[in-house]
Amino acid sequence: MATERNIVLCVIFTILTGGIYGIYWMVRMNAELSELANQERTNGAILILLIMVTCGIYGIYWYYKMGQNVNRISGGDNNHVVYLLFAIFELSIVPMCLMQNEINKAVAAQPTLV
Repeated sequence: MATERNIVLCVIFTILTGGIYGIYWMVRMNAELSELANQERTNGAILILLIMVTCGIYGIYWYYKMGQNVNRISGGDNNHVVYLLFAIFELSIVPMCLMQNEINKAVAAQPTLV
């Protein structure tokens, strides 16, 4: 189930923990965006391992793929190329914030069970 998160707090926690919270956040977004878009997902441990083994290249590809998932859940803006460009220029916190914003919108739009 996708979780609504405060984007500012996620960025602050990522900075304060030296990026460790950012890794956790990435793994959670991987699962949540894949679930919302009804796509097969990569296991979080495999995701981190692939990023480390490829010296970050898989991470750039991951941003592109998650951008496509965001397009599926948001209804069409082709932001995957924008996410890719931010990742290439080492500004990956920006697409993470944008992706979390779309997750928050999707969670808010879902009807709640009482």
